Order: sequence, then C-alpha cells, then structure tokens
Amino acid sequence: MNNTKKHGVLLVNLGTPDHATAPAVKRFLSQFLHDKRVVDMSRWLWCPILHGIILPIRSPKVAKLYQSVWMEEGSPLMVYSQQQKQALQARMGLPVELGMSYGNPSISTGISRLMEQGVEQITVLPLYPQYSATTTAAAFDALSKALAKMALLPSIHFVRDYHNHPSYIRALAQSVRQSWQENGRGDYLLCSYHGIPKRYADNGDIYPQHCEMTTELLRLELGLTKEQIGLTYQSRFGREEWLQPYTDKTLEALPGRGVKTLDVLTPAFSVDCLETLEEISEQGKESFLHAGGERFTYIPCLNAEEAHIEMMVELLNLPNSQV
Repeated sequence: MNNTKKHGVLLVNLGTPDHATAPAVKRFLSQFLHDKRVVDMSRWLWCPILHGIILPIRSPKVAKLYQSVWMEEGSPLMVYSQQQKQALQARMGLPVELGMSYGNPSISTGISRLMEQGVEQITVLPLYPQYSATTTAAAFDALSKALAKMALLPSIHFVRDYHNHPSYIRALAQSVRQSWQENGRGDYLLCSYHGIPKRYADNGDIYPQHCEMTTELLRLELGLTKEQIGLTYQSRFGREEWLQPYTDKTLEALPGRGVKTLDVLTPAFSVDCLETLEEISEQGKESFLHAGGERFTYIPCLNAEEAHIEMMVELLNLPNSQV
C-alpha cells in the first residue's frame, strides 16, 4: 500500500427502513427485493407479484414487527451500526463511514463522505462474515454502481469475507462464554444463520460451506463435542426449498430430543436487527418453550463489543492507523 495516501473505511451492511411505518418499510423492501442478487426471477414475472401482492400485504405486517424492536434512537441495525462506526473510528484514528446496500445512508453517500474528508484509498468492509452472492456480491454491485458515476475514483480494497478469521471466532466464543457466565450454560448451542434458497448454493454460492466452517471453528474454540452444537438456517421466504435444517423447525423439535435449556447464537449477523431480536429472541423463544423447552437464552450479536472492534482492526490492517 502507498502510505502517502489518506485511508478511510466504509462499513457496509444490508440496510433498514428509515422509520417503522408501512410506507417506509414498503420503500425499503421494494429496493431490497428488486435486486436480482436477492430474487433472481425474471422481472416480467417477479415485478407484478412484488408490487401487486407482496409489498401491499407484507409492508404493514413487517412494519408492526419493526415497531416491536424499534429503539428510541431508531432501527436497531442502524443504532448498532453507528456505534460500530464511532468505536472503530476512535480506535483507528481514521475516517470511517457507513454505507447500506439498500436504504440510507447509501454506499454512494458513504464514499462521498469519505472523499470529502480527503480520503484517497478506501477499504470496504461488508459486515457479512460468510460470503454469499445475496449479500457480499450485492454490496459489491452497489459499490460498482456508485463508482461508475464518479469522475475521480479512489483506490479500493474490498474485504470478501472473514468467516474463519481467528479474531472473529474468538469474539464469537467470548460472547458465548460471557452468556454462560451470566445465564448459565444450556444443554445445546444452536448457531442460526440467515438462509438462502438451496438452488443458489447448488449453482455455486459458497455460503453454506462458510457457515459450516464458522460453526466448526467455534466448536473447537469452545471445546464442545459435535453433539453439543448445531447449525440451522432462518428467515426463509417463498415456497421453494432453502438451505436446511430450518431454524424454526429445529426449535420446535429440540425439546423432544431432550434439549430443555438452549443457547442461540446468530453468527452471520454483525449487529442485532429484526431477524435476531424479533424472529429469534421473541418468536424462536416462544416456539421452543411452547414445544416443551424450559430455558431459552438468546446470545446478542457482536455489535460494537470491544472484541468485535478489535477484530475489525486486525482484519483491516491499515497503515497510519492507531494500532
């Protein structure tokens, strides 16, 4: 790297509605579900379904779910992402900005804010530990689209994934141990990852292999047997088959297999959001207890925890930073 260039960091995440209202959710879902990386159906078939059925029906329902987890400062994903940005900037002494693949602030806005601060070389860190075309590649597409409109391009370094980075695994393990210390250790540790259609993996997406590797490395770090930890996939949508085993079905089945106390971790999510706080911590807990479970402990995402920020510092490994 050329040390004479001023460096900056762009943290990228999926995004969130600006408000917990049906119109704001509809705008966000429209942008998200229009992306061919997310839904690869032909547009002439998908767009009428999306605009005629899905958005009118789902937007009010999803808005109510957002309202159940909305924080005083805004969406959990945005609140925790801002905390990450501030903590990383303070730790490294370099400009750090946020860019969302969908919604605000956009990736284009994040790049512009960095360049306004004189940044010439940008390291783009999508906060998706496990690579998927639906997330990481979608972020790269948005980055490319933003750069295509610029006359003067910054130097760009793009971090593709960090599913097996030792500091990431240690940070996950630390969060599990802290939960065990505070809440007691459950019979079983379930790692729930966001799902993707199985067809995407069959066509070459390496996401499931990354999820499996993360889980195995975490198992070894914690000293667990293979019978004490499991991997599932959540948040499926539509009728086609997604990656299995499914989180919701597993939560319903575990008490019948003798698991009465359960710890649940969501390693694919860098910050807590609707999918972790409502789908897992609320719906998942209800399903497990209703099926005969006795104690359900949700282990929060790494968010802006010190170990997570230190992981980012090691991952970025930038010159002229305070490391």
